[in-house]
Amino acid sequence: MTTLIPAPRAVRAHPPHQPGKRETVHKWRRRLPLLPALIFTVIVTQLPFVATLIISTLQWNILKPGERHFTGLSNYAFVFTDERLRTAVLNTIVLTASVVSISMILGLGLALLLDRRFPGRGLARTLLITPFLVMPVAAALLWKHAIYNPDYGLLNGTLNAVYRLFGAENGPTIDWVSNSAMPAVVVALVWQWTPFMMLILLAGLQAQPGDVLEAARVDGASAMATFRFITLPHLRQYIELGVLLGTIYVVQTFDAVFTITQGGPGSQTTNLPYEIYLTMFRKYEYGEAAAAGVVVVIGSIVVATFALRTIASLFREEVSR
Repeated sequence: MTTLIPAPRAVRAHPPHQPGKRETVHKWRRRLPLLPALIFTVIVTQLPFVATLIISTLQWNILKPGERHFTGLSNYAFVFTDERLRTAVLNTIVLTASVVSISMILGLGLALLLDRRFPGRGLARTLLITPFLVMPVAAALLWKHAIYNPDYGLLNGTLNAVYRLFGAENGPTIDWVSNSAMPAVVVALVWQWTPFMMLILLAGLQAQPGDVLEAARVDGASAMATFRFITLPHLRQYIELGVLLGTIYVVQTFDAVFTITQGGPGSQTTNLPYEIYLTMFRKYEYGEAAAAGVVVVIGSIVVATFALRTIASLFREEVSR
């Protein structure tokens, strides 16, 4: 008897697994709630920037509306060759470097003090943070009138009181803003930005591993050695973050310059934002002002890119712990 063996069925090769239509639809459903925010962001930020790029290629003075015409990159050439703008760039560098460096040093000192336990530490933190919460215009008005004013300001009032203690009838009347315009703006901005630096560095101090500090104390390391070889290297990324973020914001300073000094005397404190304001609303040169604004935005984007990389590295470090 012959046994019939059925022929083997052909085995169909299955294609490699690919994300199906259902998975794609699920991804877009998760992204859909973000679409209105994305559209709003594009309308509010990108469209005005595109309009600014277009205006920066035009020779456009609002006092001569019929003479508007395309000039290509001539406005950008003017931005990099104009003497007033070069002075504004130099003032911006001096102002930003001074404010950021002094605020960082003072913020580090305050953060080290607030990292210790003492009665009233919570109240001290709140009071030290307060200057950062004051509106920039209000802070500038406070410094201009309540502190710098030569007739009734706090500085001259204190100076006169000291002179009276030593028998003098009155002390000198100093016009602080006219005599020291740039230091006056720098001090006002340092007062406002030191709490920002303090908060960043205080967060870094409190993120230090306690076992490492305890081991250093057990090994007999002094406070200065611990700060130099353990705390300071640990704070490096936080210092970089504070410097980068502070630079982004201080470069855009307009309120303090406009309120305290009006860019004077003799353009001593005219920075780029204030010079753009003068070009736009005093000279009425829309094309030149737009070109200068584009240059400032590109510079801010470059600095912001480094800041975002620093923030990302901090997040990666926290995740790896």
